[in-house]
Amino acid sequence: MASAWGPGVASVVGPVGFLVVLLVGGCAAEEPPRFIKEPKDQIGVSGGVASFVCQATGDPKPRVTWNKKGKKVNSQRFETIEFDESAGAVLRIQPLRTPRDENVYECVAQNAVGEITVHAKLTVLREDQLPPGFPNIDMGPQLKVVERTRTATMLCAASGNPDPEITWFKDFLPVDPSASNGRIKQLRSGALQIESSEETDQGKYECVATNSAGVRSSSPANLYVRAHRPLADEDEHCFGATPGADCRPGLLARLF
Repeated sequence: MASAWGPGVASVVGPVGFLVVLLVGGCAAEEPPRFIKEPKDQIGVSGGVASFVCQATGDPKPRVTWNKKGKKVNSQRFETIEFDESAGAVLRIQPLRTPRDENVYECVAQNAVGEITVHAKLTVLREDQLPPGFPNIDMGPQLKVVERTRTATMLCAASGNPDPEITWFKDFLPVDPSASNGRIKQLRSGALQIESSEETDQGKYECVATNSAGVRSSSPANLYVRAHRPLADEDEHCFGATPGADCRPGLLARLF
């Protein structure tokens, strides 16, 4: 008899008419890996950066690794940055070299149930080979110091044909504004706006411009988030400044 409660639940009528509910196989079924973020083919510029993002889901949670020609990537210029408890990984190559880095790279997701693979091709061009419309970073982010709870804006402007799409990375991992409950927004200009700054926002930021002609990354810039200090306390810690002087250069110097 089909269950009215769904799979894993059965019902029978006892000898005195009582309804008895039996749980059958109460544990959820295991699921093989499935990609929720697949890397895309990229055309980069020699001396630049390529970042391939890959993420998978499944039960148990899969582990994502990166291969080149069937072997785990292994080079001083190749770095794998894991996230989501190893269910996601960014393959970062810097600086790009042509033609040695031109290849097809493989993202592999594996758990106890199965294994799947997705491929992404990397093409690397010299500056004198770049096609018309290749993205250019006109203004990249700059070092910034912000007080905690204040708003920080990391600037980025890019040009190209067609108009490039701008995305952001923090500490080499992709920034997902939708996961911040509205606290982090990407403005129409391409800038990244961080409201109510927290210590966890501190890090190295870079913007990436992408269109059909290729991909170009900005130079990274650090964002520092510091606790608010009353002016009097700042005066006491100025580097030889007179009372009441602007201590911000000194405060910046103490960060390094």
